[in-house]
Amino acid sequence: MTTTFIIVPGYTNSGSQHWQSYIERKYHNVVRVIQDDWNAPNQKWIERLNDMVQNTEGELVLIGHSCGAVCVAQWASQFPNHRVKAMILATPADVDSPSALLDIQQQRPLPNKKLPSPSLLIYTDNDPHLGTEKAHQLAETWGSQLMLVKGGEHLNTDAGYGEWHEGERLIEEFTGRGFVRR
Repeated sequence: MTTTFIIVPGYTNSGSQHWQSYIERKYHNVVRVIQDDWNAPNQKWIERLNDMVQNTEGELVLIGHSCGAVCVAQWASQFPNHRVKAMILATPADVDSPSALLDIQQQRPLPNKKLPSPSLLIYTDNDPHLGTEKAHQLAETWGSQLMLVKGGEHLNTDAGYGEWHEGERLIEEFTGRGFVRR
């Protein structure tokens, strides 16, 4: 049985040069959640992700970035599903921070309990949206394995993360499941 990887982009979506978009284009078993409003990360995002999980057959891996990673964690806290075999939480935005962008504050609060599926929280030592201490705190609370990418900023296009082969390898290695090339 082929695993489906569900891409969950963050605030403003992942543009065509973002590593999530490269993964989606390269592999047959990758789909993307489409939000109605990419500038409003809120409960509707969680509901849209839940709809996609419910309507996608087989085993699933969720790959969230920034506010998308927060959405994945919030979804998992509300709607645990045994078909979700792993979650990749790449640089989840600290939406609870007083310095968080106003638009993403509506996504509060961050979940405060262990997540029901294995998760990998990927963080950097210079992310403007997630401090190192907060990354460690979230990983402990969520029961996530931590992976540091030194100097990676927010792991987005502006930080130079277009096609990210190392990220693809990390995802396959952590999940034990493979991408299927188009």
